[in-house]
Amino acid sequence: MPARSDHSHSMKLVILGRDGTINRFRDDHVKSVDELEPLPGALEAVARLNHAGWHTVMATNQPGIGRGLLDMASLNAVHQRLNQLLAEKGGRLDAVFFCPHTPDEGCACRKPLPGLVTQIGERFNVDLAQVHMVGASLKDLQTAHAAGCIPHLLRGERLGLADEGQIQAQLAQVPGARLHDNLANFAEHLIQEERRARADARGEQLSPNTVPGDLN
Repeated sequence: MPARSDHSHSMKLVILGRDGTINRFRDDHVKSVDELEPLPGALEAVARLNHAGWHTVMATNQPGIGRGLLDMASLNAVHQRLNQLLAEKGGRLDAVFFCPHTPDEGCACRKPLPGLVTQIGERFNVDLAQVHMVGASLKDLQTAHAAGCIPHLLRGERLGLADEGQIQAQLAQVPGARLHDNLANFAEHLIQEERRARADARGEQLSPNTVPGDLN
């Protein structure tokens, strides 16, 4: 593997799940642009991360392709529309990585295996130990852990009727996992965490009146 440059090593990168993280989860898969339904505040959350200097990449299982429920043209159209919607909010995805295989195909890229995330690390030449990965299922947490990323879980409809005890039990399976109500709360957490780290590095006390997104 090539040596990482100082620039790439310092790249701030977030890996996002798709269904249940950015858009509403569907049991029957998002098969067309018409079925794409961004979650409230999710597009704005990605834009906030971008404006704070974070690169955002999506990693998603898309077994609907392997099952013949949609083709590559349909998937590309969905992601093109998602990028259009993000652009309207001032946000962007740097790239989309997806696994098209069904669970029984035995691939190495289907989450919770780390293949997709490893590909992202190689493409962007980053240290995955410094990369935050956020998703809406235990599978996303397990993927982050397997790839060596910092794992985050979103509370929401994808967890179904899981009660607090069940959610905490899922978190306990992945060391260091953190829980957030939604993508907006995750973005706020990351931005505030970075602000605190910068203030600590300067020996300053973080003012509660400072605008959360004012990082630069």
